[in-house]
Amino acid sequence: MPISGLVLIFFFYGLAFFSMGMAVTLEMGHGSDARLRHALRPLAVFGVIHGGHEWMEMFQILGVLPWRWMDPLAWESLRIAILALSFLALGAFGASLISPNDRRRRWSLLVPIGLAVIWAIGALVLRGRFRGSEELWVVADVWTRYVLAVPSALLACAGLVIQQRAFRQAGMPQHGRDSLWTAAAFGVYGVVGQVFTRASSLPPSTFLNQGLFLSVFGFPVQLLRAMAAIIVAIFVTRLLRLTQVQTQRQIAALQASRLQEAERREAWRGELFKRVVAAQEAERQRIARELHDETGQALTAIGLGLRGAATTLAQDVEKTAVNLHQLEGLVARSLDELQRVIADLRPSHLDDLGLPAALRWYASEVQARAHLSVSVEVLGEPWPIGSTESTALFRVVQEALSNVVRHAEATVAMVFLEYEPDRVRLRVDDNGKGFDPSVIANPDRVSWGLLGIEERACLLGGKMVLRSQAGRGTSLEVSIPRSGEVRVDDDHTPVAG
Repeated sequence: MPISGLVLIFFFYGLAFFSMGMAVTLEMGHGSDARLRHALRPLAVFGVIHGGHEWMEMFQILGVLPWRWMDPLAWESLRIAILALSFLALGAFGASLISPNDRRRRWSLLVPIGLAVIWAIGALVLRGRFRGSEELWVVADVWTRYVLAVPSALLACAGLVIQQRAFRQAGMPQHGRDSLWTAAAFGVYGVVGQVFTRASSLPPSTFLNQGLFLSVFGFPVQLLRAMAAIIVAIFVTRLLRLTQVQTQRQIAALQASRLQEAERREAWRGELFKRVVAAQEAERQRIARELHDETGQALTAIGLGLRGAATTLAQDVEKTAVNLHQLEGLVARSLDELQRVIADLRPSHLDDLGLPAALRWYASEVQARAHLSVSVEVLGEPWPIGSTESTALFRVVQEALSNVVRHAEATVAMVFLEYEPDRVRLRVDDNGKGFDPSVIANPDRVSWGLLGIEERACLLGGKMVLRSQAGRGTSLEVSIPRSGEVRVDDDHTPVAG
């Protein structure tokens, strides 16, 4: 074959592996597959070094390395060392891909080390046998390809076949096919391209050599190696797109998750709004019923009593005085009942005395109505809380203590109001039976009371944290930043500010 053609083969041979090595170097840190990411490092080393070796061969053919003739021993030693190092890196790539986990991946380093030891021992033996002979460097080249190139290429082939199965299991058949093509190219490169070596006195290169390949196939084995290198470079570069595919999949999964979460939250908001409206209607019915049954009847009785007193005033003053006294008691009881109804709607303590006083008052009310000991503790230096924030925190305590009374079977509940420099923190603890918080997170079993508490906190830029364990009580904590306020968007939807 003309020298110009052989030079061209070596150029593209080296270019293919060198370009592959550089591409792998640039992309190997971006993938999410830890095993593949770890294995690509020695593959990058192999590509760059082996590509450089083939260019050294090309420059040697061109005769543009004058220092090679000045010190041929140093040149040949350097070339064989570079060739051996490149194949050891290829073996490390294959061994790393074969390893199923991190622990075995660390042990996989023994594979290239073992190959290096065998190669070094053989090289020393050959050096003693062929000392001072030109045949030494040809035999060393053949020995390097037999002992390092062929096993390393087969390891890379096996590792890529295993990786192909991993791609298929992950639902990426195209990457699996690319991996299989790369494995086939490495197999041809190692089993055929590296077995047909230079003719030397080291069997079986005495007959199984480049001359035999040329006579059988009609083209040099270097062309086969170059074609295999180009195929490897193409499909390895395509495999590198895996990082982009993985990133796109992660982005798509994140977007789908956020969309699903937004849809679920929107559904919860809609259901919560319905329940709020239903609760408002139920509350109005309760207030109307209480006003009718208690206050309305009392006012009717007072009216009838006053009419009777006006009739009997002239006839029996003492009886009229007794009736008026009874009416006075009835008026007092009606006022108490009316004040209770008003306090349930919005306690005056909240506006007149502030949040801590309102919480203490409500704790005493709950303690009087239920078999539950409720204490309130204020921590930190109090600072003024806005009306919106104080109302929200008061409603949180109302809902939390209501849940304790209805579900917790607790005997003690403690309310902690803590003033911090940048936020106010409210915590309600009980010694009840507790529950599994993951049950509350189930979309099929939404706790609307807890969801309402969370919505109140979010609207004020805060958050809710729920801790509970079966048999160990429950702790509900809500924190709201000091600057938290509610703004309204153009579509009149409240948004946390």
